[in-house]
Amino acid sequence: MDVQEAKRIIEGILFVFNQPLALKRLLEILPDLEAPQIREILQSLNSEYLAAQRAFHVQEVAGGYQLVTDQALAPWIRRALQSPKPDSVSAAALETLAIIAYRQPITKAEVEAIRGVDVTASLETLIERKFVRVAGRKESPGRPFVYGTTPEFLRHFGIQSIEALPAMQLPTLQEPDADPSSPPAPNVPVAALDGG
Repeated sequence: MDVQEAKRIIEGILFVFNQPLALKRLLEILPDLEAPQIREILQSLNSEYLAAQRAFHVQEVAGGYQLVTDQALAPWIRRALQSPKPDSVSAAALETLAIIAYRQPITKAEVEAIRGVDVTASLETLIERKFVRVAGRKESPGRPFVYGTTPEFLRHFGIQSIEALPAMQLPTLQEPDADPSSPPAPNVPVAALDGG
């Protein structure tokens, strides 16, 4: 397979996929190519798109590659799609999402301890929008659900991985039954996404 044919195939595949396509998957589809060749083809496609001033480019996001439109076209695309405002998620839901993104895996009670309010409605909205998912259960009495972000969260906000989030200092979380005179619990490390 020559480079031009491989380039057309990759472009066609990215064109029909509405979510990021992992390099591993591209290697399965095109077994004659190696990872460096595919990366070189993707760079070549982007160079061609840039030179031709196309309305789109290939972007690495959420652990894969996806054709995305130029951000400068966003106002017109929004009008064409008649989409709601990008901030159609309430400020309370966005605050809850930020806490989950930075402290995952985290329980609902832990989010409420940080926010100081009930987060049931916000959590339901985030799950409905597929920004947050149940990531398992905590090994503690009652085994409450723990929540984490999803690949859709990364895709929607244009983030390559959770580690790419800007550094932010969140309040330290104490267990509800903790002695107030004892030192605070250490920050929960950010969990890597499992892609599920």
